[in-house]
Amino acid sequence: MLRVFEEVGKAALLTFLGIYFLFRNPPRLYHFVKQLAYLGAETVPVVVITSLFSGGVIALQTYSTFHRFNAEFLIGAVVALSMFRELGPVLTALMVTARVGSAMTASIGTMRITEQIDALEVMGMNPVSYLVTPRIVAGVLGLPLLTIISDVAGILGGWFVAVGLFGVNNHLFWERMRDLVEFYDFVGGLYKAVFFGLVVSAVSCYFGFYTKGGTEGVGRATTSSVVTSSMLVLISDYFLTAIIF
Repeated sequence: MLRVFEEVGKAALLTFLGIYFLFRNPPRLYHFVKQLAYLGAETVPVVVITSLFSGGVIALQTYSTFHRFNAEFLIGAVVALSMFRELGPVLTALMVTARVGSAMTASIGTMRITEQIDALEVMGMNPVSYLVTPRIVAGVLGLPLLTIISDVAGILGGWFVAVGLFGVNNHLFWERMRDLVEFYDFVGGLYKAVFFGLVVSAVSCYFGFYTKGGTEGVGRATTSSVVTSSMLVLISDYFLTAIIF
């Protein structure tokens, strides 16, 4: 238990310092743009494909039940609520964890075992400000933007299955979605995405920053980072849902 509290304390301190140096000693704008482009723009295809089929699956699963009660026009509202509240932010966070979080850990971990971080300190550069701060900012800003794209892709996937394959009335599909879905459902999902972005980037940076054990240690750190981030996303999702909705 003492070891667990020690690790949690180190992770919390590293995250706090990463946020602190954003205002105290921020790195160049180029580093923020580079990390945001890698986390955001280059992850868009993965998020779009995943969300497109997720929305289609929701429509596919709910059609048979709604068809019994002649309520197929409610599929649009169900898909939108599912994507806005849960699947959009959660799926996006898991995709970012798998693709970007693991790369963050491996990159920083490699710098640690090759003593590049020590070299930064010798040159008078703050490694936390240089390595951690841009990645945390990219996670907090990039994941909500990806979540918006995920929501749109999921709704389009549900629309294609419901209207294009099952022949649901197109007007009723969008009309009932507009009537039953509130703007706060969409905003609540973005609140989750901001928190998930902080968690994924902070955990990934922590495991990379404190990597030890050579190349094998980088592999262990990367695996631990992905597993821990995924678990924290799913666990915190429950409590955020209880608080927000």
